[in-house]
Amino acid sequence: MTGARYAVVVLLLALAGCSSNDSVAQPPSPSSSAAPTTPAPSPPPPAPAPTPTPTPAPPRAADPGTVPPDWLGARPLPLRPDGYGRARPTPSELDPRLFTLPDTVEPLPGRGFAATVEAVPAAVLSRSTWEPGCPVGADDLAYVRLTFRGFDDQRHTGELLLHRSVAGDVVGVFRRLYDARFPLEELRITTRAELDAPPTGDGNDTGAFVCRPTTGSTTTFSQHAYGLAIDLNPFQNPYVKDDLVLPELSSAYLHRERRRPGMITPEGVVVRAFASIGWTWGGTWTSLKDYQHFSQNGR
Repeated sequence: MTGARYAVVVLLLALAGCSSNDSVAQPPSPSSSAAPTTPAPSPPPPAPAPTPTPTPAPPRAADPGTVPPDWLGARPLPLRPDGYGRARPTPSELDPRLFTLPDTVEPLPGRGFAATVEAVPAAVLSRSTWEPGCPVGADDLAYVRLTFRGFDDQRHTGELLLHRSVAGDVVGVFRRLYDARFPLEELRITTRAELDAPPTGDGNDTGAFVCRPTTGSTTTFSQHAYGLAIDLNPFQNPYVKDDLVLPELSSAYLHRERRRPGMITPEGVVVRAFASIGWTWGGTWTSLKDYQHFSQNGR
């Protein structure tokens, strides 16, 4: 075989090898490329944790002594031979005693101290202890309404029966007590039913006119029977003579060195205010102590 023919044969064999069934990997063409993968959706955010419902705080208990006990005025005491109740230790609910009872008269208008003085209406006189035979005539009494501070430091309205000759001066005293925020529990006129009721030893009414004898007497009228004396916060400022204590449950307040609201003190505003109109204090007496009592003539 000549060289030329041999070259042709070799070339034909080479071309035959290239057309064999053995495939040669080729890069994919753009038209044959795989479809793009869609990304998986993000999971939803976790639901917020439920807000816990707050547990309501239990109601705050009232401070000791600021709420009147439900038995107030409802537990008569055993009697002494003289008709007064037998003294008993002061209940814990009344030491300290820091509540003010609901007003019994309509509030006076305004926001500060206010007072009215007038002749005694017949309806007021009929619910008082006045009767024929009292040492003062009904025409000589004045009906006084005035404002005062309670132990709750709120403005309250009360009433007094006073001898008309001292009504203006006494109003001035109560104005000073109001401005000084001296607290009172209640301020109202004593009724005949109260005067005749069996003693419970827990009363605390600030009052003036009461047609009754002097404590311990059956023949001599008290200065209260003339409308010329006032008792303030009797429970915080008891009467004491020997073993007689009035009110009968107030013995804890005989310890005058332990100062509590509503107590009258020698240097305090109450004594100074009454002294300014010439009235004297039963807390200075020597044969007995009447810490609640102020009077024009010292008796």
